[in-house]
Amino acid sequence: MAVENDSSVTQFILMGLTDKAEFQLPLFFLFLLNYVVTVVGNLSLINLICLNSHLHTPMYFFLFSLSFIDLCYSFVFTPKMLMGFNSERNIISFAGCMAQLFFFCFFVSSECYVLTAMAYDRYMAVCKPLLYTVTMSPLMCSLLISASYLMAFAGAMAHTGCMVRLTFCDSNIINHYMCDIFPLLQLSCSSTYANELVASIIVAAVILFSSLIICISYALILFNILHMSSAKGWSKAFSTCSSHLITVGLFYGFGLLTYVKPSSSESLGLEKFFSVFYTNVVPMLNPLVYSLRNKDVKLALKKTLKRIRNGIKPGVPP
Repeated sequence: MAVENDSSVTQFILMGLTDKAEFQLPLFFLFLLNYVVTVVGNLSLINLICLNSHLHTPMYFFLFSLSFIDLCYSFVFTPKMLMGFNSERNIISFAGCMAQLFFFCFFVSSECYVLTAMAYDRYMAVCKPLLYTVTMSPLMCSLLISASYLMAFAGAMAHTGCMVRLTFCDSNIINHYMCDIFPLLQLSCSSTYANELVASIIVAAVILFSSLIICISYALILFNILHMSSAKGWSKAFSTCSSHLITVGLFYGFGLLTYVKPSSSESLGLEKFFSVFYTNVVPMLNPLVYSLRNKDVKLALKKTLKRIRNGIKPGVPP
């Protein structure tokens, strides 16, 4: 990504989570463990979905996309964050900072849209089972994912383009562990009104659009469940939707705690604290939630491990 600006600032210093030296090494190992679990968990889920034909359904197609986003998401800032724990000054270039901002915005928005598509998929599976195969065709699933990435790309370009036009001429110390929108706006010595307006419009549009569709989908699902006569139907519907509901709750819950807050200097510490869960913990938990609460994934894992133990290549029937 070519980035040009008129600032005298050519690099930024990321302050990280804390400036206390005694916490640096424990935090390094804690976040390294988090990073390894995130990468291994999401890669494992991606491979299971690819290698097991009974998982080649719309639900797991969206889950594949979600795991891919979480995997890429962790690459955006965690390696730089880990480097910061072992260096006196965690320096990032202006271009590197803008690139980090772009990919952060892109993958966050993509996850919002994919979670929204998954809610619509669950609605069709529970409320319109006879039309599910026709409606959620491979073409429709591909269009939903393509639209998610396209809208996320447009939003990320708007955020980054507005940030590049700003002038940074005094302080270059970002009181955060990554290049996020609002910590960067605090460093600008030019007007940030347009940036704040664009950020508010895009974030509000993404959240309102996604949450509205998710809420409507689950309201209709709940209405349908309440009119089911059999307890078996209730149980199947809840098991179908529970993993997605947990994922949505974690993602939106920590996201709102991070960004919907009073604008004061005292709230900065809380923002960094909650953003750790939003950016590091949630991508780690998503594959665990879908693995531990999903019989199909457990079955696919057992079959794959059995094939490996028997010396049979994954994907080749025994």
